[in-house]
Amino acid sequence: MKEKVQKFGRALSAMVMPNISIFIAWGLITALFIPAGWCPNPTLNEIVGPMQRFLLPVLIAYSGGKMIYEHRGGVVGACFAIGIIAGTETPMFIGAMIAGPLGGYLMKKTDELLDGHIPNGFEMLVNNFSAGILAAILACVGCLVIEPACVALTGALKTGVEFLVSHGLLPLTSILVEPAKILFLNNAINHGIFTPLGMDQVQEVGKSIFFMIEANPGPGLGLLIAYYLSTKGEVKQSSLSAMIIEFFGGIHEIYFPFVLMNPITLIGVIAGGMTGVLVNTIFGSGLVSAASPGSIIAILGMCAKDSYVGVLLSIAAATAVSAIVCTVLLKAFAKEGNLEEAKQQVSASKAQAKGTPAPATALSALKIVFACDAG
Repeated sequence: MKEKVQKFGRALSAMVMPNISIFIAWGLITALFIPAGWCPNPTLNEIVGPMQRFLLPVLIAYSGGKMIYEHRGGVVGACFAIGIIAGTETPMFIGAMIAGPLGGYLMKKTDELLDGHIPNGFEMLVNNFSAGILAAILACVGCLVIEPACVALTGALKTGVEFLVSHGLLPLTSILVEPAKILFLNNAINHGIFTPLGMDQVQEVGKSIFFMIEANPGPGLGLLIAYYLSTKGEVKQSSLSAMIIEFFGGIHEIYFPFVLMNPITLIGVIAGGMTGVLVNTIFGSGLVSAASPGSIIAILGMCAKDSYVGVLLSIAAATAVSAIVCTVLLKAFAKEGNLEEAKQQVSASKAQAKGTPAPATALSALKIVFACDAG
């Protein structure tokens, strides 16, 4: 089950991550030119809607199709997505994530069926028409079948989120998000769930708290501060360099070994995450687009005009709570951990999450260690 979830997370990440630069471009245009932005401009504000509704979902679908079957899969997946997008005013990120891989898979199977049955000299004609006919059929299916299902799913998610918000329960999401990070599902959660919901919220109110739930570096930073204050030697020194990478680089994986050394510290990380969400909820603060990686630089770059105080306080509060709780836990319950063993465990888990063999740690009598401060 864990491997299937990780595989699903990898697929979501592979569709979104290649297009993060365009999410940033959209976020900058939104932050600057919407009516509530830094430089309101009605003409340039017209760019925001088409980028959100068409460009970003089509790029995601193309990346998903290409992941399955190179360029032909990407093109068919993009056409499939257009059929889904055209049927609704809602940005269809979920639909694009379905259309891309499915379109690529169907194109691959179609080519396999035709392989060996095309007369010489007709290869280009058959290839072009097979892709065109399949793309046309999928665009119609997307508009008539997939789009209503995606609208229903999006509506259900929004209803669930609205319930959490209206009852003040949004901080409880950290109970799921923080442990999921340790399983390398952070990208799947951030880009597969929070980004689509956040984009809808930005369209409505100009910012979204969902972009800060996973990206907040405070919980990890607080954990590393606790290790720095509570340990000695190599672990203490490693935690210091890890703080810089976590805060300025936004590489959350850097603190995963420290959690695995003493899993009890996960309680502190969850407490920090809940605190950060609570502060953002109180201040009504949020970002205008996904901050990826979760660096303080990216977060400030994507911060809504009226949200700097709330966002900075959420990071500070999450850091403080995580540091205090983890320090208490380390002093009261933690055993002396082995950082190198924890790093090797993280490397093995990450290799498994990526579907690649874990790096060898021994070859005959020679011990080979792969180490990277950036996770």
